[in-house]
Amino acid sequence: MDGPSPQAKRPVSAVLAGPYGHPFHPILVTVPIGAWVGSLVFDIASHIVDDPDFLSRGAMWLMAIGVIGALVAAVVGFLDLLVIPAGSRAFRVGLLHMTLNLLVTAGYVAGFLWRQSDGPSGSVPAGQLTLNAVSLAVLGVSGFLGGKLAYHYGVRVADEATQAEGFTPYRRGTSGRTG
Repeated sequence: MDGPSPQAKRPVSAVLAGPYGHPFHPILVTVPIGAWVGSLVFDIASHIVDDPDFLSRGAMWLMAIGVIGALVAAVVGFLDLLVIPAGSRAFRVGLLHMTLNLLVTAGYVAGFLWRQSDGPSGSVPAGQLTLNAVSLAVLGVSGFLGGKLAYHYGVRVADEATQAEGFTPYRRGTSGRTG
């Protein structure tokens, strides 16, 4: 195969995965990323304040929100993976990205259940904080791979001709196209 696959730029279902050039997966991943970053901030802050129970409880519920968001993002991301030709480098990167995200999600499910069984009782214990930090670090690696899929391989990104429209000089009174 020479050059990028046009197939990897088109959605398997525009309704479910987002229309051409506007995939839903990148916007959906902001929910788990934000929730899980917030949970780590709360975990760390629980070691600084006098009454840390509210931060410990908040971190636990941010983990749950992140897991729910990750599951929704995973469904849409899987639809994006389906359009990448099997056996290609992009497909292998996509599989690794998906696998790491599933491991991260499992880590946060385990962390949530661990906290549920212990109940909030002051500062977050070192083991739970470590699981949170390691899971977030793995998420960072997976995010790098997701960026590689979009920005390096152009998965679900509009083709170059469509992108060029954005760099056409704008003239008043026209739709933005020249010529």
